[in-house]
Amino acid sequence: MGRPSGGNRKEEILEAGLEVFAKKGYYNTTTAHIAEKAGISQPYVFRFYKTKEELFIAALDRAFDRILDTFKNVEASAEQLVEKMIDAYDKLSERHPNEISLQVIGISVTESAIRIATQKGLSNIRSYTLERFRNAGIENVEREATTFLARGILCNISYFLDLPELIDTKNK
Repeated sequence: MGRPSGGNRKEEILEAGLEVFAKKGYYNTTTAHIAEKAGISQPYVFRFYKTKEELFIAALDRAFDRILDTFKNVEASAEQLVEKMIDAYDKLSERHPNEISLQVIGISVTESAIRIATQKGLSNIRSYTLERFRNAGIENVEREATTFLARGILCNISYFLDLPELIDTKNK
């Protein structure tokens, strides 16, 4: 059996990082934990990611990119757009729960590069949502986009804390 190619190994490390960061947080995770999860040596992690921070940012970027891709793939009338985007996000959250946790963790990390990556990710989602809502003719677009994003962040916190009562699922 051959050794996986570098590209696949980098992907395995990223996925291991997503899982370990989601479970242990940023500060309690070491590259040794990630290497162990990926079944490789710790120095091999550094072949693809120079620092733990770089790996965390790559994982965080993946989470934000998946959200944007999910929203871009929503096809809906203006009247159903918000509901369809919420449904798409719910499905994404079920498929990639570690990425949901990572977003909450990213908000709490104080390192400058991670704060910048978190700001960029959230800003990109906000910009896309505003544009999409505006193009759909949704009234009060700023308020609707802010409410939509706030609900998404609250959903993430609810999931992360295992506190489902934060979300009124009857009125999604």
